[in-house]
Amino acid sequence: MHSEEQFSYNDRYGLRPANRWVAPAVVIASVGISWLVWAGLHHSNPAIRTSLISFTATTDREISLRYEVVRKDKNQVLTCTLVARDYDKNVVGQIEDEIAPGLASLEQTTTIPTRSQAVNADVVACRIK
Repeated sequence: MHSEEQFSYNDRYGLRPANRWVAPAVVIASVGISWLVWAGLHHSNPAIRTSLISFTATTDREISLRYEVVRKDKNQVLTCTLVARDYDKNVVGQIEDEIAPGLASLEQTTTIPTRSQAVNADVVACRIK
């Protein structure tokens, strides 16, 4: 009862379809990785960067804030929003500090007048004027 035909798995189980998802997956992955690299490099080097150095409550009605600003274009005029907050995190003082053109990296100390005693201060944002 032995047949002379060659046994074929393809005849018995059928042909597997080709993986048609591989090419679109490679294209989508390469576009996604390229965008991820671009976004990481673009947003890691902003035009204006600020760093809070310290703050000191000088009196019950004012707080002193020391911060650093680094800008790519040293000829830009910047406006920085500085806030002072009380113990309950309510804003008790806010000013706009203007930074004239000059150095690309500078350290600034500013006094923020408050309506009550402040316990912390922060640089909210700096923007080009």
